[in-house]
Amino acid sequence: MDTLVEMKGVVKKFPGVTALKDISFDIKSGEVHVLLGENGAGKSTLMKILSGVYQPTEGTIVIGGKEFSKLTPKDSAENGISVIYQELSVINELSIQENLFVGKLPMKKIGPVRVVDYVEMNRRAKELMAKVGLKRDPKTLVEEISISEKQQVEIAKALASDSKVIVMDEPTASLTNEEVNHLFAVIRNLKKEGKGIVFISHKLGEIIEIGDRVSVLKDGAYVGTRLVSEVTQDDLVTMMVGRQVQKNYQHEDAPESFENEPVLFEVQNLSRRDGKVRDVSFKLHKGEILGFSGLVGSGRSEMMNAIFGAEPKSSGKILIDGKEVTIKSPYQAIKNGLAMVTENRRETGFFHNFDIKKNISILPFIKTSKGGGTVGLVSAKFENECAEKEKRDMNIKCYSVDQNITELSGGNQQKVILGKWVAADSQIIIFDEPTKGIDIGSKSEIYALMRRLSDEGKGVLVVSSELPELLAVCDTIAVFREGEIVETFSHKDATEEKIIKASTADTVRKEGA
Repeated sequence: MDTLVEMKGVVKKFPGVTALKDISFDIKSGEVHVLLGENGAGKSTLMKILSGVYQPTEGTIVIGGKEFSKLTPKDSAENGISVIYQELSVINELSIQENLFVGKLPMKKIGPVRVVDYVEMNRRAKELMAKVGLKRDPKTLVEEISISEKQQVEIAKALASDSKVIVMDEPTASLTNEEVNHLFAVIRNLKKEGKGIVFISHKLGEIIEIGDRVSVLKDGAYVGTRLVSEVTQDDLVTMMVGRQVQKNYQHEDAPESFENEPVLFEVQNLSRRDGKVRDVSFKLHKGEILGFSGLVGSGRSEMMNAIFGAEPKSSGKILIDGKEVTIKSPYQAIKNGLAMVTENRRETGFFHNFDIKKNISILPFIKTSKGGGTVGLVSAKFENECAEKEKRDMNIKCYSVDQNITELSGGNQQKVILGKWVAADSQIIIFDEPTKGIDIGSKSEIYALMRRLSDEGKGVLVVSSELPELLAVCDTIAVFREGEIVETFSHKDATEEKIIKASTADTVRKEGA
């Protein structure tokens, strides 16, 4: 296999921190080279240097035999490098074919005037879409297609640029199992064409399935490169975190049933007007972590949004410590001691223009405010003390609580989000896909935090699409299907097979149901 790209002795320094320390990394044709490491290990920084977003402090980059001391985004693109980021860069308001040829529209001359050649663009778009298996009309607006189809558009866009190296950053984070299988089929076809794929993921099972080589970074330093065929998942974990990671977070002496424990939180006959949640009831007991499984769109997150007041409910009651509470907005939920760690942390989890200390301290201020959050005192001293405490307790890796939250890795951003809810002394905490896009070491810390919160008498509800996560953390698992809870398992009875069967079984409804 030919070496397409070689990065030699790359160092990257930011003010007060060295993000990369003498990293060497290469990409060969016809292979998937996995880049693995905990959040903050330096993976994204290394790829931003390859794509020209950052310039290295030291080191060289060799592409097709040409040596560069630094790259611009234009240099990178012209030398066949494409990066598909976790936050996709498609333009929703344009059609699929227009997205594929942004900045390089095929043109033709009509007399003295050059105009866009839509016939040629449509023809080429169909060819590219066929390569990635995207079965849509090229004129379809991107806002009308699914996340996985948008990802296919991104891959086709890379092919339209004749990219030789395609970097995929957490490409499966928002995909179903079926969509992941389709993506892997596309990647295998790209390998056959001689493309080099850099695959960044925290899902170790996927890495074993799709990868050829794996390179591991830790704290900005190079740990090693191995053939995927010669390593186990446990080997990769040890390389990443330097230690064995705990795999189970239930108490050995946990009761088979929590029915005899006090009820902290209860939902009675909750429904939404849009039918996405229908007549749902459940209880959360003291010391219990209650998990919710089900397919995407089955009603799990929709129920949590209704509980938290982010979406209206049409009927039902919510009780905390046996007392009914009225929650019609997130503000009312916060005032009643509820917390919600949302699935999309970048859009709804934190304030991008705030530093760490303001992101953490804002919740305690809101909770003690009046007039719908418009009246209340802000204390700079409290902000700093609150943030420093959560930085220690949550093990947030940052050089200062004055640092902007967008400068942190995904795992550390998630710890800041958790820290603000803990700082607000929330009594019932909803975790919706809490470890999405987070490395195994940070996952372990978050799981341990969930158990600690539960042991302290707080209520913990967990929505997750990762069955191993639910099985490792939860005492009880409720399964959603078509807006209803169809089955509930204790952790001693729960298996992946049982949960999958319950979430996918055909439903037969009675007339009038």
